[in-house]
Amino acid sequence: MTATPAWPRRRVLLAGAAVALAAWMPQRAAADLVRLLPQIKPSIVAVGTYQRTRSPAFRFLGTGFAVGDGRLVATNAHVVPETTANEQMEVLVVMSPGDEQTGMARQVVRVASDRGHDLALLRLQGGPPLPPLPLAATERVQEGQAVAFTGFPIGNVLGMTPVTHRGIIAAITPIGIPQANSRDLNPVLVRRLSSEVFRVYQLDATAYPGNSGSPLFDPETGDVIGVMNMVFVKSTKESVLTDPSGISYAIPIEHLRKLLANVQ
Repeated sequence: MTATPAWPRRRVLLAGAAVALAAWMPQRAAADLVRLLPQIKPSIVAVGTYQRTRSPAFRFLGTGFAVGDGRLVATNAHVVPETTANEQMEVLVVMSPGDEQTGMARQVVRVASDRGHDLALLRLQGGPPLPPLPLAATERVQEGQAVAFTGFPIGNVLGMTPVTHRGIIAAITPIGIPQANSRDLNPVLVRRLSSEVFRVYQLDATAYPGNSGSPLFDPETGDVIGVMNMVFVKSTKESVLTDPSGISYAIPIEHLRKLLANVQ
């Protein structure tokens, strides 16, 4: 009887190990996310305005999350209104999960804004700090890596329940793309193409209205790597499309780091 060579047997063993590893990795990632979500959710807030005489009193505008010392909330600049109806006692507020039922809202003020990257920082005006989320090092982000984001998709309809979605970084791409026809250019896109290259994360994940300002984080560590953004990015990235693409985007965390450095 001829003995089976060792090398084919080794190849079979290696192939079996690879299959087992491929099956184990998604389970490991899911387990990490299950472990992390109870730590992530207390940091997530709904951003909006509150007016006691209005029905409903709280008007939802987008998502935010606690950063820095826990008294700062990061969100998209387009989520924050330029003005509020002070004469009608309307104020800018954030609400944590469950606050909608109790009617509790915490007043905030805008302390910093980066219109060029559509980011804003709000400061809580009272009460205890929120648990801040850690910000990741920018060099860690790579195409193909797993990501998750938590926020309030269609929050004005579905309520203030944090919802988490998963996906991957599909591409790291410029926000402004040269167009083949000058008719497809608009003033915003022209400014994008004439300024420094601004790259955003294109995601293989579905975000919804209300997810703007949600933290995009590493599902293994919980470190925030970006801020979800739909309106601002699509205004240049997909300006020539007549129908929404369904693609989601996020602003890299390095821009929020710079904004934080000017506040703390």
